[in-house]
Amino acid sequence: AYFRWLDDTVDERLVDQRERRAFVARQRTLLAQATAGAAPTDVSPEEALLVSLVRSAQASARRGEPAVGGLDGRSDGLLLCLHSMLDVMDLDARRRGSPVTQDELDDYTGRLAIAVTEALHHCIGHGRCSPHDETRYVAVAGAHITHMLRDLAEDLDAGYLNIPSEVIADRPVSFQDLHTPELRDWVRDRVALARSSFATGRRCLAQTESPRCRLAGHAYIARFEWVLDTVERDGYRLRRSYPERATWRGGLTIAADGARSALAGARPAARRTRGVPKPGPAERSANRTVG
Repeated sequence: AYFRWLDDTVDERLVDQRERRAFVARQRTLLAQATAGAAPTDVSPEEALLVSLVRSAQASARRGEPAVGGLDGRSDGLLLCLHSMLDVMDLDARRRGSPVTQDELDDYTGRLAIAVTEALHHCIGHGRCSPHDETRYVAVAGAHITHMLRDLAEDLDAGYLNIPSEVIADRPVSFQDLHTPELRDWVRDRVALARSSFATGRRCLAQTESPRCRLAGHAYIARFEWVLDTVERDGYRLRRSYPERATWRGGLTIAADGARSALAGARPAARRTRGVPKPGPAERSANRTVG
């Protein structure tokens, strides 16, 4: 509920950049105060949720529960999630209406991937073993790449340009421009990167101890692979919307794909202790988005 409120406030309620950045700065201050053990006053009901999340992380530490988040396996995953999500909101607050570079988009994807992955492991796979190497965040990075393709037209209308300036040369972009050969080539490359990320993500899930976490991860991947399949069938021409995914047939297809993915991922379970296969070139590119 806190994250939904945070996103809606930055994206919809605050139209002025200074107001958006001041709002995110306030959330950072509240997070820092709560982490330091202070009791912030004059907080909204949503901000009280932020404080309670920090208290939950601190209570776990007092009980002696190991911190098993991050690439080092020794960070508190919940606190890492909160800090990373506020990083994402700060980027959103600053970039609305402005061109962005590919490096900036990769940084945005990387921070969001950390937040979502750590939330998944905290809420579903809490206390269970999972990989803490360069593959940890790659599946969610692929999902976010796909998410930005799916919502590109909608985000464009809202003032978020999720196409790098290297591709559009800082010129104004309309929905019709999304079907030019140059943009379709860029979309094709992003689809390939997302697919490679999902392949790496499945290998990472095979190393994850919690069955519920593995199942949730495969369902998450299937939800976005459906979008990639549709974009490919459309010849890499992005649409304004993809209503089929909300239909009974679309939901059934996604569920079936998720089940197949989970079953396939269960087969190499005996090899989980051997480590994660070395990523290929496209996968290394996906890994760079979460650095």
